[in-house]
Amino acid sequence: VVQVLFDPQKISYGRLLDWFWDLHDPTTLNRQGNDIGTQYRSAVFFHSPEQKQAAEASMAAAGAEFKDPIVTEITAATEFYPAPDDHQNYYFQNRSKNPYCRFVIEPKLRKLDLDH
Repeated sequence: VVQVLFDPQKISYGRLLDWFWDLHDPTTLNRQGNDIGTQYRSAVFFHSPEQKQAAEASMAAAGAEFKDPIVTEITAATEFYPAPDDHQNYYFQNRSKNPYCRFVIEPKLRKLDLDH
């Protein structure tokens, strides 16, 4: 799980949700690529009723983009526990030596339209 802190004056919650649907497969239950298990499930954790409503509406709209049903969990956020240090900034620490970074993460980063 990634906790995203953002300034709504710079980027909207809706835009973050758009990226969320674009950058992973929300149609596979407890799986992303070759990684399998509940820790790989697709989930949106909301912090307010407004975020919950926006996430549900965004998921409904995104459903038209996928041939399979979206199985993303939308649930209230609870306490967040940061990952160990060796997982912090993983891409930046490993991009030159880890094939996963080059072949999985880099294409996703290129998909981001950071200007909009």
